[in-house]
This record gives sequence, C-alpha cells and structure tokens, in this order.
Amino acid sequence: MLRRMVILISLAAFAATLIGGVLALRFKDKLHLILGFSAGAVIGVAFFDLLPEAIDLGSRFYSIATITTITACGFLVYLVLDRVVFLHGHADGDEHDHAPNTGLTENKHIRRGILGAGSLSIHSFLDGVAIGLAFQVSAAIGAIVAIAVLVHDFSDGINTVNLILKNKGEGRFAFKWLIVDAVAPVLGAASTLLFSLPEKSLSIVLAGFAGFFLYIGASDLIPESHHAHPKFLTTAMTLLGAAVLFTAIHLANL
Repeated sequence: MLRRMVILISLAAFAATLIGGVLALRFKDKLHLILGFSAGAVIGVAFFDLLPEAIDLGSRFYSIATITTITACGFLVYLVLDRVVFLHGHADGDEHDHAPNTGLTENKHIRRGILGAGSLSIHSFLDGVAIGLAFQVSAAIGAIVAIAVLVHDFSDGINTVNLILKNKGEGRFAFKWLIVDAVAPVLGAASTLLFSLPEKSLSIVLAGFAGFFLYIGASDLIPESHHAHPKFLTTAMTLLGAAVLFTAIHLANL
C-alpha cells in the first residue's frame, strides 16, 4: 500500500511539474497568484507539519533546541546550495537580458539556462525523496508533504521553462528540460522504496526538510510571485495558502 501511494504521488508530481511548465509556455504573465498561494502552502507545511512532527518524533532522543537548530541548519544549507551550487535566480529577468546578442553571448546565455534547469531538476529529485521519507512516518504526513511538493513542483516547472526561454533557448528545448524536471521527483520518490529510516533519523530528516521548505517559500516562491506584479493580491494568496495548509493538517490529525 505504501509503495503504491508513493508511486501514485510521485506521478502526480510529474504531472504538476509538466502542467506548470506548459502553462508557463502559454500564459507566462498570469501565474503570479498561483505562485503566491504556493509560497504560503510550502511555508505552512514547514511550520504546521514538518517541524511539529520532527519535535514529536525526536522528543525521546533530542531536545527541542537541537531539533530547531537542525531546522535552522537546513535553511542555511539550502541557502548555500541555492546560491553556490544551484545558482538559482529569478526566471523572469536578469541583468544580462540587455547584453549585445553576439554568438558568444548567446552561447553563454544558453549554458546558463541549462545550468539553471539542471539545478532545478536536482531540486525536484530531492522533492521526491521528501515525499518518500514523509510516507515512512505516516500516510497523513506523507499526504501533507506531497501537497506542498506538488504546488512547489508546479512552480519548478514554470521556472524551468522560463530559465531556458529567458536565456535564449527555444520552446522545444525548454520542453525537453521540462520533461527532465518532471521525471526527477518520480525517481527521487522511487529511491526511498529501497531503504527506510528509524524514528531517530526521521526526526532529523523532517527537521532539515522544514528548513529547506522555509527557504524555498521565503527566498524563492514569495519573490517570484511578487516580481513585477501587484503586491496586495499575491500577499493575500500567500496568506490563503498558509491557511489552507493549516486547515488541511488540522483535519488530517483529527
């Protein structure tokens, strides 16, 4: 049953990434409200689900201060990965967009787009791992984490396409990278079917993922949703996203 759920949700992550990318190809300037909602949902999962569950599971092994420190470390580790390894930036524009369109400059743009899309694909693989490990805790936790990952993968699909297009890539090339990014969470979730973690280790993993999700929401999704768009509506959607996830988590724990 667990194996079937992980596979089904990983396929849903594939679909969410694909849909996000296809919509980005068609309706580039109409997605900021969905990104705002996604930001609230991802941050809500970190605060209302992952961190409390990490404390609950790890209370027999670690102090609350230790677990929250691990969450902070997860946030900072993801920051380093994002800035140094993933080289992630806003897909809607950069300082190089107005550079002279020479062949050398165009090749540099394309390489930058490939690096960004590849990094997002690695990121999506880790999202799949998060789904699989969450289901090792419980079906309810797995379902909540899956919701957050699905909305996040939707935005990853958008960003993958935009990174290629903004860096002089063609639509067909962007779609190929979109397929790579969509397959990545399926592989990540499937990998967790090959191993399991004890509660002591799961609490650490959940605390670390809480830090990851806080960074993703605060540093990636919120700026993307507000970039060149009205702030009031996107802020309202972010608050709505957090409220919906709070309600869903509360109902799942009844």
